[in-house]
Amino acid sequence: MGDSFFTITGKDSHSQARTGVLDLPHGRAATPVFMPVGTNGTVKALTAGDLREIGFEIILSNTYHLYLRPGMEVMAASGGLHNFMRWDRNILTDSGGFQIFSLAPFRKIRDEGVSFRSHIDGSYHNLTPQDIVAVQAALGSDIQMQLDVCTPWGIPYSEAVDALRTTGLWLDRAKAAWEEERDRGYGGKLFAIVQGNFFKDLREESAAKAIRSDTPGIAIGGLSVGEEEPVFMEYLAYTAALLPREKPRYVMGIGTPGYILAAIEQGIDMFDCVLPTRTGRNGHVFTRRGPLSLKKLENRLDFRPIDETCGCKVCREYSRAYLRHLFKTREILCSMLASYHNLYFLQELVKKAREAIREDRFSAFKKSFLDEYAGSSGA
Repeated sequence: MGDSFFTITGKDSHSQARTGVLDLPHGRAATPVFMPVGTNGTVKALTAGDLREIGFEIILSNTYHLYLRPGMEVMAASGGLHNFMRWDRNILTDSGGFQIFSLAPFRKIRDEGVSFRSHIDGSYHNLTPQDIVAVQAALGSDIQMQLDVCTPWGIPYSEAVDALRTTGLWLDRAKAAWEEERDRGYGGKLFAIVQGNFFKDLREESAAKAIRSDTPGIAIGGLSVGEEEPVFMEYLAYTAALLPREKPRYVMGIGTPGYILAAIEQGIDMFDCVLPTRTGRNGHVFTRRGPLSLKKLENRLDFRPIDETCGCKVCREYSRAYLRHLFKTREILCSMLASYHNLYFLQELVKKAREAIREDRFSAFKKSFLDEYAGSSGA
């Protein structure tokens, strides 16, 4: 289709890792890239200014939640999601499929689309794959995802087959609707999603379908859904190897340093997760030597920063003792500072990974980082 918005700029000779650039409607984004999750049009506890300050070029928001609240009338009146949340860089929106299937009661899946009751007020909604494309176009998404059927770990083969068949039908309809939106001037990119649960033949079938659809990028879905780490690693590598190298690859829902580095090693370009902000709000922070729980008594008289090697403003200005105090007194500032630090930490991790790939030393970087990260918990 001649959509050359992704350029590979560097490769590691000892792994599948690569660097690249996404050329999107709201600017360029260097890859590999971690995308903070702003479900409701906000990355929890951070301002758009904070995100720019850290250096993020693309964030994620959720179609399901924004469709229900504030709703599309507000979105249209505001001029789209970027204007509404005062974010002038890129936004990827997921299709809402995961939320529809996991949060919404009384949902029904048909070939035509999904029917569900809102988890907010019980109102009834019918959405087709074409509707989901139109909603994301109205939001002004720079990258949007097809509607897919999300399946959990441990389902039988027959259920995975049914889900995959429906996902394939929906991809065809999403692609046609996206092309119509593009003809009307919409500049966002559509990504197909590879499903197939934990069955390799279904993964192959889904990847082949995604490749034939020729969407600008491809996402790997159905991972990190309850399976153990060795299974995740096996199916990540297996699925990534099925995808064309010239298109950007996105693994949905991973946010630990170990999973991020494993994905980069397999040639994944994009990833997102709520983990850094969710754990930050619960007083858990990243350090180069592993996760640190701020609430522990040992931090009461510890006036060191979270991480003495970190250059973020939280580590420059505040101590573990102070952050523990904020957490214990339930001050909102603890969520703000811990979330900022965690996102800064992951942003620095992927920046260093990009540098290591360009210098053809990614494997050594990954081993060195994880050896230290697993060495001791935040000491």
